[in-house]
Amino acid sequence: MKLIIRVVSALVLTVVLLVALVLLLPGEKIARLAADQLETQTGRKLEFGGKLRFTFWPTLGVKADAVTLSNADWAGPEPMLRAERLTIGVSAAELMQGDVRITEVSAILPHLNLATNADGIGNWVMGGGGAAAPGGSGSEGGSALPLRIEAVELTGASLRYAAHGQDPVEMKNVDLSLQWPDPDGTVNARVTLRPAGEPVEVDAEIGTFAAFLAGKVSSVGATVTAPGGKGRFDGHAGISGEASGRLTFGADDLLQTGVALGVFLPDALAQKAVLGADVTYTADGRLAMRDLALELGANRLTGAADVVIKERPSITAQLRGGALDFSGLAAAQGGAPASGSAASGWPETPIDASALGLADAVVDLTFDSLRTGGVNLGASKLNLTVEQKRAVLKFLPASMFGGQVQGQVVANNRGGLSVGGKMTFTGIRLERALGETAGYDRLNGEALGELEFLGSGHSVAAIMQSLSGKGWLEAGKGFFTGFDLEQLMRSGGNGGSTVFDQLTASFAIEGGNLRNQDLLVLLKGFRAEGNGRIGLGARDLDYLFSPQIVRAGRDQVLTIPVRIRGSWDNPDIRPDFSQALQTRIDDVEQEAKDRVRQKLAEELNLDTETAPEQDLNDVLRQRIEQEARDQLLKLLGGD
Repeated sequence: MKLIIRVVSALVLTVVLLVALVLLLPGEKIARLAADQLETQTGRKLEFGGKLRFTFWPTLGVKADAVTLSNADWAGPEPMLRAERLTIGVSAAELMQGDVRITEVSAILPHLNLATNADGIGNWVMGGGGAAAPGGSGSEGGSALPLRIEAVELTGASLRYAAHGQDPVEMKNVDLSLQWPDPDGTVNARVTLRPAGEPVEVDAEIGTFAAFLAGKVSSVGATVTAPGGKGRFDGHAGISGEASGRLTFGADDLLQTGVALGVFLPDALAQKAVLGADVTYTADGRLAMRDLALELGANRLTGAADVVIKERPSITAQLRGGALDFSGLAAAQGGAPASGSAASGWPETPIDASALGLADAVVDLTFDSLRTGGVNLGASKLNLTVEQKRAVLKFLPASMFGGQVQGQVVANNRGGLSVGGKMTFTGIRLERALGETAGYDRLNGEALGELEFLGSGHSVAAIMQSLSGKGWLEAGKGFFTGFDLEQLMRSGGNGGSTVFDQLTASFAIEGGNLRNQDLLVLLKGFRAEGNGRIGLGARDLDYLFSPQIVRAGRDQVLTIPVRIRGSWDNPDIRPDFSQALQTRIDDVEQEAKDRVRQKLAEELNLDTETAPEQDLNDVLRQRIEQEARDQLLKLLGGD
């Protein structure tokens, strides 16, 4: 019992003496010891511009206000650290021996000014005289002992990071918790970022942290958790930024995650997204992704990509997709009116083409099908090249409108937005091509041809009204909807359809108007020619369609022009009898006049003395036109 009492008494006396020693040691003395120890080990000056206080609980050490830590000589005059309040925790055992071992540093509202030099060494790497010497218990050549801090807590921090040769990156309202219990072991770090207000949590483990701080590559694992999504990296990384490993990311709502990360995304991306890739990143800003798999909603892409991260990133990618559907994204951005909406005209909403200047890119994309909300494609191979606000999309080839298209489309936003293209096509369905691009689906058939066009303006309406270009097309069997040519010539009016066996035409485009002078259509029993204007900008027509009717077994030919005028959605289609009769009248004018004048005179009891010549001519013309109409009906419907 006496032994126990003596042991307890000795322990109590030791504690009392220790407390007395600590209480008698002023906070300013501890602060000076800590500052001297820091400068000896690192060559950095720790200065206190405010009040100093000694603390016993919960941390043995010093609290100081207005604290600054000097920077590396090569990093400029600005302090590496400024803090409104800094708490320095020390080891009691070393303190009893007159030494200071910093076990904890916590700061409120600190500002970190971090940078790397040309050798990739960061200004946070500290050693005697400013040399880096972390790791181990000593260093060769008489270098001072390295600084080791067992725990770091930063609250409400701001950060400026300037990698050598790159633009600085700044972040605010950052919280950091770092635990480093073993100088040769792993660091566990937890960082809370708020790039757009919402918290983004980063939990990381860095093996052999001392070597990592010295610029060596170490094992790294990190999980990033943001509202709506989570990412994970497992691999190796260095303090200068180089890294390699496996990156995975998943989001139930990509839009929500993008907003939290401060990245602008269209509303249509509010859907599930999954990404996986083997990544390699180098300190000069080059990112390589291999074994890349990306899922966005029901869409899936695989392949590889390389990105050079700079002021205007450069992207190179080879991607393969199955059945892709981006119609929701296209609808969110707005598109051309669909078939049947011509009355509303082309959209006049300004086109935001600023995305053409965000990055340079060369992307090869193949897929089984693609829905864009406007034009739908089948199995195709595309190449997209973007360079200095100019994008070129090449079809190599592309399956669209039921056929194949080869060529390219260009969008240029260098000095105002302009679009153009040159394409050849074969086997396309005219009703699909005209319907999906222009909202006009009255012409049906399979065609081949060539199209070259150019337009400019900051809206679809302006571009369509400025179009220029040229082209030609040929089509086999097909039909026009909206009028039945035979019925039209019998009774006038619209409705029905006209079947043709062949159609050929060439055209020129100027000022948003397509003009054609050589349309040739072969129909059953007759042929037709056409010429006129199609208003691509105004969405209207003024076209003369001239069929030549030939009755089988008869030497009778008659041209019946049909005038088509009005809007695309509701044109007025009528036979032009004045022109239809003119050739007939010219051919038989003299004979008809003599014969009809005599017959009318007998029937109406007219004589030259009682009927004025002008009135008789009017009566003659009316009767001739009626006879011509009767003859037309006989030609079309039999005797």
